[in-house]
Amino acid sequence: MAAEPTREWSDEQLKSDDLPKKDIIKFIQDNAAHSFLSEHKLLGNIKNVAKTAKKEQLIIAYDQLFESKRFKGTEPIEEVTQNVKAVKIDDKPKEVAEVIDEGPPKFTKAVLKKGDKTNFPKKGDTVGCWYTGSLEDGTVFDTNIPTTARKKKQTKPLCFKVGLGRVIRGWDEGVLTMSKGETAKLEIEPEWAYGRKGVPDNKIPPNAKLIFEVELVSID
Repeated sequence: MAAEPTREWSDEQLKSDDLPKKDIIKFIQDNAAHSFLSEHKLLGNIKNVAKTAKKEQLIIAYDQLFESKRFKGTEPIEEVTQNVKAVKIDDKPKEVAEVIDEGPPKFTKAVLKKGDKTNFPKKGDTVGCWYTGSLEDGTVFDTNIPTTARKKKQTKPLCFKVGLGRVIRGWDEGVLTMSKGETAKLEIEPEWAYGRKGVPDNKIPPNAKLIFEVELVSID
């Protein structure tokens, strides 16, 4: 802790017209705890405080500061409050940085069949999709489309809540841009697919770009 300040002026000097109010205010603001300044209404711009404060009030505050020893840094609560403020200020730029670092979308979309252009899913809606997923070389690794029309009537499309991370991000972001009845080709970069690990069981290699043909058939 810093050494306690010493009295700069005698009682006679304080009462003298040669000592301006601004000098007394500055000394108290530089050396007193925040709560002390608040109680004596000495917070804020020195010029503004000098307009409202009387010389007698300033002399009393000056004397009380040394009697109570409520100097700057002597109150733990004040220090904690300052720390909390510092943390909040530091946190704000980080939040902005995270948004900026997002970069461009990691997928491209080509419309193969137009939808109704009216009904678009919102985050949290349950959507139903038919899909076929393939690698860049054309190898199909997954599909839920039956081989015959008869089986398609008996089979249900893939249903999931969109935008909540239930599927890979390329799907989440891509399906949100589709309208009901639309069929689209989504080419998804590894960062928004299965990344470095891939899916060995589905024969998806690490860092694979995936291509999905997706038909959005229902929105609930």
